[in-house]
Amino acid sequence: MQFSPIRTAVIAIVALLGVLFAVPSFLPQDVRDAWPSFLPKQTVVLGLDLQGGSHLLLQVSEEGIVTERLQSVRRDARNILASQNGIGNLITTDPATNSIAIELTDPTQKEQAKTLIESLQNTVSNGMFAVGGVNEFAFGETPDGKLTITLTPEGISQRTSSLVAQSIEVIRNRIDELGTTEPQIQRQGTNRILVQVPGFGDSTRLKDIISRTARLTFHMVYPGMSAATAQAQGLPAGTMILPSQDGGSELLYEDVALGGESLVDAQPSYDQQRAMPVVSFRFDTRGAVTFGQITSANIGKRFAIVLDNTVITAPVIQSAITQGSGQISGNFTTQSANDLAVLLRAGALPASLDIVEERTVDASLGADSIQHGLTAGVVASVLVVAFMVIAYGLFGVFANISLILNIVLIFGALSMLGATLTLPGIAGIVLTIGMAVDANVLIYERMREEQKAGRSPLQSINAGFERAWGTIIDSHLTQLIAAIVLYFLGSGPVQGFAVTLALGILTSLFTSYMVTLYFVGLWYRSRRPKTLKIQHFRFVPDGTKIPFMKISRYVIAFSIVASVLSIGSAYFKGFNLGIDFVGGTAIVVQHEGGPADVGQIRETLDGLNLGEIQVQGFGTPEDVLVRVQAQEGGQDADQVAVSKVRDALAGENYTIRSTEAVSGTVSGELAWKGAIAVIVALVAILIYIWFRFEWQFALAAVTTTTHDVIMTIGLYSLTGLEFNLTSIAAVLTLVGLSLNETVVVSDRVRENLRKHRKMPLPELIDMSINQTIVRTTLTQFTVFLALIPLVIFGGEVIRSFTIAMTFGCFVGMYSSIIVNGPILINFGLKSKTDADDADKKSKPADGAAV
Repeated sequence: MQFSPIRTAVIAIVALLGVLFAVPSFLPQDVRDAWPSFLPKQTVVLGLDLQGGSHLLLQVSEEGIVTERLQSVRRDARNILASQNGIGNLITTDPATNSIAIELTDPTQKEQAKTLIESLQNTVSNGMFAVGGVNEFAFGETPDGKLTITLTPEGISQRTSSLVAQSIEVIRNRIDELGTTEPQIQRQGTNRILVQVPGFGDSTRLKDIISRTARLTFHMVYPGMSAATAQAQGLPAGTMILPSQDGGSELLYEDVALGGESLVDAQPSYDQQRAMPVVSFRFDTRGAVTFGQITSANIGKRFAIVLDNTVITAPVIQSAITQGSGQISGNFTTQSANDLAVLLRAGALPASLDIVEERTVDASLGADSIQHGLTAGVVASVLVVAFMVIAYGLFGVFANISLILNIVLIFGALSMLGATLTLPGIAGIVLTIGMAVDANVLIYERMREEQKAGRSPLQSINAGFERAWGTIIDSHLTQLIAAIVLYFLGSGPVQGFAVTLALGILTSLFTSYMVTLYFVGLWYRSRRPKTLKIQHFRFVPDGTKIPFMKISRYVIAFSIVASVLSIGSAYFKGFNLGIDFVGGTAIVVQHEGGPADVGQIRETLDGLNLGEIQVQGFGTPEDVLVRVQAQEGGQDADQVAVSKVRDALAGENYTIRSTEAVSGTVSGELAWKGAIAVIVALVAILIYIWFRFEWQFALAAVTTTTHDVIMTIGLYSLTGLEFNLTSIAAVLTLVGLSLNETVVVSDRVRENLRKHRKMPLPELIDMSINQTIVRTTLTQFTVFLALIPLVIFGGEVIRSFTIAMTFGCFVGMYSSIIVNGPILINFGLKSKTDADDADKKSKPADGAAV
């Protein structure tokens, strides 16, 4: 109880830093600008679901990389054999094996041809190393004598990785040209790029600007033959047919006369003579010289400007162009001309990108989410603070001071780390409010027990904090394990929830022990009370002796039946899976003229021929959720479906508030990662509890928790609640909460095993549960008080999450109190007397032969 000046200083410094880092998030911009320079100005970063914006997950098309690389290798092989060395050949491409086959017209030149094509060998690196790399090609020969060049899997992988890094820089340049603030662009895995642009609501334009390759090339048009004739008679060597912007097609030379990499500037402009928007471009010195040579040598011939394998225009060269500039004309609007100029200035993407996940939130929906989260947080805080005062009086006030500081420290840590706060993250903070008092309840209940055992107030306070600390560490670390697994195996909003939950757990350890102890110590030194009046209210009276083990067989039978029903429902009925797991598109629309007519919307959309469409209310009477199944044409077809829904509802005064599109590839990955997350969390917790307790405790804890997970999954199946990514977060958080209760009971059982060596195990477990049931009911009630406002005020986005968490509170309390004990016995846990007897029987008697 004697606090050193160092401990007091640590508490003061941590509290001050927490306030300084948290305050800027609640101040207007002009006040932050006037903030002294030596004070922190960084604020909590709001997620897209709170401030609106667009989220895109892009995937580099490996198929496109291979196709383009094979075309390039084919051109290089033809050039080095025929053009430079006069070796006749016929080259065919085999996409199935990622290779080309070269048939020589003169087989006697095979050895020379082998040497020449092997000189094409190239090493590629993923850009992480300055030197080294892997061979891109493998050379071989077919049984009929053809030479082959095959792209190696390692080369494809390295080239893909390198192109992702280049693509990130191009995307960043393009977004910077748009003038948006604080975009987040980062690599995910080996072939994906995550792009988040807050405040940019035009997702269609953003997708077009980001995902368009914008590869500009210049080709000579093949003279004397149309594309239709070439298709009928066969392509001349070294030519290709590309579609044109006007709906036709052009026969072009394959060789690139001039590439877009020579561009140094591109600007939108207006052609006064033709009264149309155009894009003016300018080459660097080398490009200008090449452009001048091409135009001088080909006057009267057609010259095609190709953008992403589409001929934009193919004018006749009237005269030599030596100034190094020109213009691109087409069916441009003012905005499309500006966007094309942006693309050309930023540079072409080195590979085509597919949009595999898209989430767009309107700013008004984000503001609603903030309001929902704040309302839930305020109501939960008031309920928990009031209950703690009612239950513990002055000691409840001490706990509330720690709780308030805990919330301040969470916001301060989020600001300092630059972490993103999402709506599930707000739910994590609200949940932390309920869990933060758990440690204080543990301490206070231990203090009551120590005083009841005859110790003085000072001894009771010291023992309460010291003996509860081990249990607090165990219970908090099991929750922290679940949060860590969520962060590394989750994505987006789930990671935001994991961050706030983990920070809340860590700050709770500091405030519930250090800060509460400090205020209790101040109070004791000033008052010197003869007795401690700690608790004023309790759900279960002292001296309760409920015979839990006598009804255990009925409880186990009930749990087995309920678990079988849950598994059966999950197997036969299935789940109402969200698009996170099945793919497709979810669109939230709002009616501007009053309550939405769900039946009318369903009737309007049924005629669009988009497959299965679900229409349901979404929180307020004005909001409606439209779910469209994944379209057969992939992501492009999904975008067309969104446009059709938008156009169909536009005339009915409906506005789109958010869209969420997930491809089948990503949905399968998310489902697999969710299952892995639950398994990894259970295994990690099993290892930790095994390390801290005996093996029976670990297996019993995991079995009990698995029972809770099965029951919660059964709730999703039986009630039809949407099962999505946040549901995985709910399940893993439930794992932490359930283990929290189980660890507290197990810790008391272990302690009583040392104290009461001769007590039969069923009686000892009954006593342990009755000793901890007061604490269990109080802490679960505080978590319940925090969750109910989330269910009522948290909004529709996280409703299935909060309902599952509330249900999980009761299931976790039930299993920790009643189910865990019988499982411990069935796993062979023995009292100390039984264990000693077993050891004596296993040892030979004195003088016995061994």
